[in-house]
Amino acid sequence: MMSAAAEIPEPDDVLLAQRGDSAAFERLYRLQAGQVYALALRLTGAREPALELTQDAFVRAWERLESFRRESAFGTWLHRLTLNVFLNQTRADTRRRNRVDVLDDETDAPVVGTDPAERMDLEAAISKLPRGARVAFVLHEIEGFSHEEIAATLGLAAPTVRSHVFRARRLLMEMLDR
Repeated sequence: MMSAAAEIPEPDDVLLAQRGDSAAFERLYRLQAGQVYALALRLTGAREPALELTQDAFVRAWERLESFRRESAFGTWLHRLTLNVFLNQTRADTRRRNRVDVLDDETDAPVVGTDPAERMDLEAAISKLPRGARVAFVLHEIEGFSHEEIAATLGLAAPTVRSHVFRARRLLMEMLDR
């Protein structure tokens, strides 16, 4: 098990990576990939999209590394960058589908096992939420964004975001009570 100190990137690695040193960036990747993947999995709700988002986030990090000004920890910068990559992909997907609402109640219904012995943990339950409810819930409850910030980012009305968060809470309670 790594100590907390071992998970903090060396300032030299960040500086070297900013200067184009791919070996230093690889060390940063190894330190941060697990945390980026965990965020990606919570946001996407599925393994394959989470892996793609993780890869996209690190590609974007390499491309934008010069914009990291050391005003925050590298992990914090990377976390925000990952979230921005996800939100940009969400916006692009929404435009492609040519619709504003990210939630379609009929096609995004949660799938829950009928076996009463089946117990889900919170992460598994979150991954089963409808997409709109999952994204709003993760951004609000886990990442700490306000309803207004989420609404502005996703191009929704704040009451719609509140509705998604409320629905997510209700569905999670139902799933976890089974």
